[in-house]
Amino acid sequence: MSKEIEFNKIEEFASDFGKCKKRLNSQRAVIKNGILEPSENHYSKVLNTPVFSIDLETGNVSNQKQSGRCWMFAALNTFRHDIAMKFKMKDFELSQNYTFFWDKFEKANYFYENILGTAGEELTSRKVSFLLQTPQQDGGQWDMLVALIQKYGIVPKEVMPETHSSSASGVLNTYLNKKMRKDAIRLRQLVSENANEEQLQEEKKKMLAGIYSILATSLGTPPTEFDYEYRDADNEYHIEKGLTPRSFYDKFIGEDLNEYISVINAPTADKPYNQMYTVEMLGNVVGGKEVRHLNVDMPTFKELAITQLKAGESVWYGCDVGQSSTRDTGIMATDIYDVDSTLSVDFSMTKAERLDYGESLMTHAMVLTGVNIVDNHPTKWKVENSWGDKVGTKGYFVMSDSWMDEYTYQIVVRKEFLSEELKKVVQDDHVTLLDPWDPMGALA
Repeated sequence: MSKEIEFNKIEEFASDFGKCKKRLNSQRAVIKNGILEPSENHYSKVLNTPVFSIDLETGNVSNQKQSGRCWMFAALNTFRHDIAMKFKMKDFELSQNYTFFWDKFEKANYFYENILGTAGEELTSRKVSFLLQTPQQDGGQWDMLVALIQKYGIVPKEVMPETHSSSASGVLNTYLNKKMRKDAIRLRQLVSENANEEQLQEEKKKMLAGIYSILATSLGTPPTEFDYEYRDADNEYHIEKGLTPRSFYDKFIGEDLNEYISVINAPTADKPYNQMYTVEMLGNVVGGKEVRHLNVDMPTFKELAITQLKAGESVWYGCDVGQSSTRDTGIMATDIYDVDSTLSVDFSMTKAERLDYGESLMTHAMVLTGVNIVDNHPTKWKVENSWGDKVGTKGYFVMSDSWMDEYTYQIVVRKEFLSEELKKVVQDDHVTLLDPWDPMGALA
């Protein structure tokens, strides 16, 4: 039986608070400055200076602006690092708008197919509610970008530059989701009227034509063929004629993206280590690469990241960036704020508890470009963000190793760096299917 709060309890709480000098001191500081400023630990900044024993040259940072494309920026940044080095390009970027267009177009089709697949369920079912809550959004996963590149290729930023709606995507998302929810009404209605597959697909085709029109109006028309001119770092002129997005990828990147694997650290009871997982209704390209994760313990997780960095290759990674971090100075450290002392409350939870109880999940993707190794152990990590160069150290952040333990959930590494045991796990056909709302299905 529910029980109300009694006034004598409130009087007791107020009396106890007023008797504690520490709490009154915190009250004065927090009332004037907010919670975080009085809690900031100066010495954490001293421990997390931007100096690293392994430090890759990666150039200027990019800026996703007012959009949720961090996963896309992070992945494209890992590619541009290699392009810039191989072809001596300075300040080179790949078109985030190009992949943004095709991601939203494919997500619409993915949504329609899921609506058709759940049309026999009540609107109040958890799966249908999950789909309708956010038909599409900016976020994504590494494997979703791989699916886009394998189907559509990639282009330089100059070939399909940013637009207002790619840099500030809120309004575009509003109207895409408005249309997709309306389309869901029609698709469910057709299923209830026993429409056949041909009728359903014909109706879906009309809906996709509308999606394409919205995207082309907002983001521009994706190029199918183009010439690409550039001057390299030695000021030598180059021109590549008659490129397609696929041939550009083959010439300038050429990596077999199937040779990379998403590795996660999810220490929850429902996800034993050294097993493969996928998430129901998570993806963008129907028939494209499936999102798959290999769950490992944190020592293995960090060893894989370090191995790839030592090989001279940056690492895509996903984390909960809002936890215990400063945006202006770019410090991610478990001790950067001591809010527990400021508010006299114990906020501690284990990583598993945070995942199980909705306190944390992957919210942002960035790139590991360095690590500091002292006495064979990592102490801090260099992070390339995509929030422009006005934050952190010219856009680069520092992540303490303890923060990596607590709030980092995903990296992408070459399969060749896996142990023989883990290679066998990846090659095995057994993959555990997780619910659509599982935290490992969070979109960065």
